[in-house]
Amino acid sequence: MPVDWQPLVDAIRTRQRFVLTTHVRPDADALGSELAMAGVLAHFGKEVRIVNASATPPRLKFLDPQGLCHQLGPQVSEEQALDADVHIVLDTSAWGQLAEMGTVFRRSKGLKLCIDHHVAAEDIGAVDMKDVTAEATGALVFQAARHLGAPISPDMARAMYCAIATDTGWFRFPSTTGNTMRIIGELIDHGAKPHLLYEELYERDALPRLKLVSRALNRVSVDCDGRLAWTWVTLEDFTETGAAPSDTEDLVNECLRIAGTEAAFICIEQANRTVKTSFRCRAQLDISRIAETFKGGGHKQAAGATLAGPLNDALAKVLAAMRTLFSPAA
Repeated sequence: MPVDWQPLVDAIRTRQRFVLTTHVRPDADALGSELAMAGVLAHFGKEVRIVNASATPPRLKFLDPQGLCHQLGPQVSEEQALDADVHIVLDTSAWGQLAEMGTVFRRSKGLKLCIDHHVAAEDIGAVDMKDVTAEATGALVFQAARHLGAPISPDMARAMYCAIATDTGWFRFPSTTGNTMRIIGELIDHGAKPHLLYEELYERDALPRLKLVSRALNRVSVDCDGRLAWTWVTLEDFTETGAAPSDTEDLVNECLRIAGTEAAFICIEQANRTVKTSFRCRAQLDISRIAETFKGGGHKQAAGATLAGPLNDALAKVLAAMRTLFSPAA
């Protein structure tokens, strides 16, 4: 469905100060979309500030060499984050995913816009510019730039390339289309270098992450005649290996490497003892409905949710829910 960009056009024409934000534990699509949108707005002479509830993961700092992404609290106060004519949320439309920035968004008296491609959504009081068929929010920002006539700088091209490449699993997910590759071709023409970006994203692992991965892989179990696989990570694993929470990104995908596996999940114990769960599945299944039963959301093939602890209880609940994917009534 084509996005109606008129609310953004009107905001740029009539407003000056913009604050951009995204979901907690931002991934490359979230950060890349923010940085690219910041570039679009800067082209039109707007004052732009990026403020997120979470710090930028170390492995993604290469996307932001100028340090434009700030964390609420340590770097930017709530009052500073509120000082805007327009607040734009990118890559989520769920209150829970905004965390502390949700308070800012609720208090804001400015215009509120949301640019997102996720199916599950809440009414966050924003004007939606959404396309749930889009492969990434970064692709929507590309569309916005084209609609507005904003040039794409090399930094913007890198940001959008990483946004799209990661959210399509480096172009292997069913969401990848011919238009996806046409966008990618343009981004390469504007300065994105695939070989260098792949190295930054996938070939810069620290030893602590490899140790954490080793633990998670050693725990992989299968069920439903091998169609379901899962693993978990404890809080102690982070302490004992020296790994960071961001080191679990994409780890769930390792479970789908097992022949015959059609769905997978990983449960990750958090510092507050809640359990972050990531779900993945093949194209013939819909994992988003499982995530929604736990007040989470996402896409048909990739979704997530946060459950109350303890870890063993969360694992049991998620396993029971995932088994329904393969029950006769499913």
